[in-house]
Amino acid sequence: MLAVTFGDLLFRFRQFLIAIIGVMLVLALALLLSGLASGFSTEVSQTVGGFGANTWVLSKAAGGRITAFAAFPESGSLAIAHESGVHDASPVLLIPFQVAHDGAKQLTVNLVGVVPGKLGDPTATEGHGLNGPNQVVVDDQLDVAIGSTLVLGGRDLRVVGTVTDRTLLGGTAMIYASLKSAQAIVVHGQPLITAVVSRGSPTVLPAGLTKYTPEQVSATTLAQMQSAVSSIDNMRWLMWVLAAIIVGALLYVAALERQQDFAVLKALGASSSALFGSLILEAILVTLVATLLAELIANALTPFLFNQPVDIQLSAYATLPIIAIVVGALASLTALRRVVSADPAAAFG
Repeated sequence: MLAVTFGDLLFRFRQFLIAIIGVMLVLALALLLSGLASGFSTEVSQTVGGFGANTWVLSKAAGGRITAFAAFPESGSLAIAHESGVHDASPVLLIPFQVAHDGAKQLTVNLVGVVPGKLGDPTATEGHGLNGPNQVVVDDQLDVAIGSTLVLGGRDLRVVGTVTDRTLLGGTAMIYASLKSAQAIVVHGQPLITAVVSRGSPTVLPAGLTKYTPEQVSATTLAQMQSAVSSIDNMRWLMWVLAAIIVGALLYVAALERQQDFAVLKALGASSSALFGSLILEAILVTLVATLLAELIANALTPFLFNQPVDIQLSAYATLPIIAIVVGALASLTALRRVVSADPAAAFG
């Protein structure tokens, strides 16, 4: 049967090539969608972890989300810093979805006010960190040159450095300014903050505040993107179905064209199960070749298709061939009836 299988693959090479290209594109898109869904989680974990804290203190009204504007007095940071078990504590003001201007270009950013030299102050990968007023360190995804000026809230902020992998809410870049500058921009200079980050866990908190681990903060912040993640996952399932339909249609047409071949092979002693196994093998070979090409295409297209983090996990690469085998096996069922119904007597008719 192997000779029959590979002979048919060569004979119908163009048909199988078209199917491979179609399935490849579908599986590549499914892989990219998988990476897109994982990217939401990865960007939150990277940004939260970038503060260097093992405890976050937020207002109870924030529900654990660092993107919720639930401000409280900056004096809460001093109280937490003096708690036993706290080695370092620093106030943070995070305001999502602010509009900044780089010349005529309008940018959407997440503004973060930090105390220079303290927890949360990012280490610049290019340029230098915050060391004065009206300065910002920006995520390099903004594509803003060091030394240029951003206008935010009517204030001129000079870009002194860039960081990498600091985004939230689907690729919206973080920009870091001194706490005083951020307070002047968004709360008219009032001593308000939205979080206290610390090393060590305080035992007693001011009224209205609660503490979280970085993992809890990441999970609760990501929860607001759950609808988008679910929609992407649903689209990924649709891609699997579409791949099965493409392969199934190919095998069904091939089975129609091979009715006489099946009759001859049965007359020579081949069983229906052996012939059906040959079709299953063809389907699996098509989907596996398409899978290998899809993984290459997905990696090549990622930088060009998305402006937000895409994190294709190793598990996705590992499970895609398994899914491809299942898809191929299911698709081959479309030709089962044609194989079973082939009459050996037709070979002599």
